[in-house]
Amino acid sequence: MSKKNSIWYSIRRKTAIAAAVLGLAAGTAAAGSVGEVYIYGEIGDSWYSESVSANDFRREIEQLDVQTLVVRISSIGGSCPDGIAIYNALKRHPATIHVAIDSWACSVASLIAMAGDTVEMPSNTLMMIHGPSMMAAGNSNELRRVADMLDVWADAMSTSYAAKTGKPKAEMLALLTDGADHWYTAEEAVAMGLADISTEAVPVTASLDISRFSSIPAAAAAFLKDVSMPQANPAARTPANPAPAPAANPAPAPVPAAEADIRRVTLEAETQRRVDVRAAFAPFMAAAGVADLLRTCEDNVAVSAAAAREQLLQHLGQSSQPVGAQVETLEDETDKYRSGVVAALLHRAGVHLKDAAPIAANPYRGYRMLDIARASLERRGIKMVGLDPMSIVAMAFTQTTGDFPVLLENAMHKALLAAWKITPDTWSRFCAIGSVSDFRAHNRYRIASLGNLDDLSEAGEFKTKAIPDGEKAEVSIGTKGYIINLTRHAIINDDLGAFIGLATAQGRAAKRTVEALVYALLASNPLLKDGHALYSAEHGNLLTGAAPSVESFDAARVAMAQQKDVGGNDFLDISPSIWLGPIGLGGTARVINGAQYDPDTANKLQRPNKVAGLFGDVVDTARLTGTAWYTFAAPDVAPAIEVDFLDGNQEPFLEQQNGFTVDGTQYKVRLDVGATAIDYRGTTKNPGA
Repeated sequence: MSKKNSIWYSIRRKTAIAAAVLGLAAGTAAAGSVGEVYIYGEIGDSWYSESVSANDFRREIEQLDVQTLVVRISSIGGSCPDGIAIYNALKRHPATIHVAIDSWACSVASLIAMAGDTVEMPSNTLMMIHGPSMMAAGNSNELRRVADMLDVWADAMSTSYAAKTGKPKAEMLALLTDGADHWYTAEEAVAMGLADISTEAVPVTASLDISRFSSIPAAAAAFLKDVSMPQANPAARTPANPAPAPAANPAPAPVPAAEADIRRVTLEAETQRRVDVRAAFAPFMAAAGVADLLRTCEDNVAVSAAAAREQLLQHLGQSSQPVGAQVETLEDETDKYRSGVVAALLHRAGVHLKDAAPIAANPYRGYRMLDIARASLERRGIKMVGLDPMSIVAMAFTQTTGDFPVLLENAMHKALLAAWKITPDTWSRFCAIGSVSDFRAHNRYRIASLGNLDDLSEAGEFKTKAIPDGEKAEVSIGTKGYIINLTRHAIINDDLGAFIGLATAQGRAAKRTVEALVYALLASNPLLKDGHALYSAEHGNLLTGAAPSVESFDAARVAMAQQKDVGGNDFLDISPSIWLGPIGLGGTARVINGAQYDPDTANKLQRPNKVAGLFGDVVDTARLTGTAWYTFAAPDVAPAIEVDFLDGNQEPFLEQQNGFTVDGTQYKVRLDVGATAIDYRGTTKNPGA
């Protein structure tokens, strides 16, 4: 409890001592007397509102040597540990405990009420029971741990409710674990066994912050009206011998010292409240309506600084624009360890990632693989006294919660992808890229055009146009891959060549696999759905053999431009964009494509090159031999060959498992890919001279 709250608590104590309100003795009262304590405000320490902490409450009641202890509650709830401690402190006290609920006992405050030998609720008071809750942050394991902890708290709290009501613990636990707020009027609480006595309502003055509850019963409306202060002694409200009426001009009564202290401290508290309210509003005074809200909150003594802040936030929120939620994932200690070890291994193997942190700051930069295996076991608290290196590595592989297998797999996967990305290819320059969802054949459709509009008939009628059939091609994929082994000997020998080197080789091999797949398809000149080969006279794209030249390039341009749509109704007007041929012809193709003047003109006349810049890309490769060469339209305009990946995943996948037949671990690299010829219109082939 803060110092300010302790002062306010003392004011209440002084009021009880002076019998100004209740006429009950407190402090070290004589045997047979009655003491009284208040639990007003939140349970537990709070910087923002009145509160009652378990430690301060315990010290207060330990000073009360009384036979009957009256505990008055008006609390919204608060800290579960503090509430349970207050409950147990009351149960330990030798006095008879009488709990009187002055307005409401919510959340853990209702648990404290269960400590009463008798619980009294006036008819206009409420009690609320629900399960414990808290804010949590972290990964999924941390959130599950917090959820399990809340269930344990609920189970512990249910025993107190069951002890008071006499109902089965399971029934009370259900109220704490269903996620709902359970509200009870005085009459309902008595029927439930949560209270013993329902008395006639005592008028109260209350200003309660109910914003934290999702639902409030209609009975709570009684708390939102101002009426007179409660009197603890009913006889005091109707004196047996009424005092005579005061004189017309009575002399001012002297102010008792205790009351003067109360007024002084109350004034100090009000001054501090205003200071706190102004401080909360200061950063937002430029916003519309904030100045008016500040005056309203300052002038209302019932609005605490915390309540003022809530009103301010609500006011600001009404004029703000919603923003997208952002979840920030923070790297924990395990993630830092793993990323550091992986980066150190890759650096030692000569694999440098663009986004890697400076290696000089990496504490694992000098670790050998055996050191990493040992460190992974030590992090799990496993002792290795007397173990030889082979046993340490074996244990690191088989320890189910250890980091070692994960570290090796992460390092190999990063090395594999790094090699995949830097290994050059040519197929992606002239092939379309697609995605399929499984290994079945997937259709690719081309719709026929309707042709030009017809003239009307002599009678002015429109003619019915037949809709031509479209074309269909099928694409499919297969799985490529193999398994490699990493032995314990390689790890003990710190053979990074066998470790990271294999992963790098896998990445390059995967990239070359796709390259080889496409060129094998091209060399096979596959049949299309119409029964003709991709390059054939029927398709009009198999040209007369000629070496690369201005004329042969122009012939390819003309042949492609003459291709018609599926219905044969109109020309597609496609232009070649990529030249593809053997590496020995690439130089000639670049000269012809880039020359300003025709290099084949006799006598070297300055004749413009009619195919200058025809090709945006000239691709030459050692995978093609002989004299044949090809042209392709841009893949996004008229694709001829399509390379498909499973679910669009264009990178190889690495799997790891501990070897049974191999003394170490096994890695399987897999790539789901396929290449298919889907249309002839966007490509030509020249057999060459």
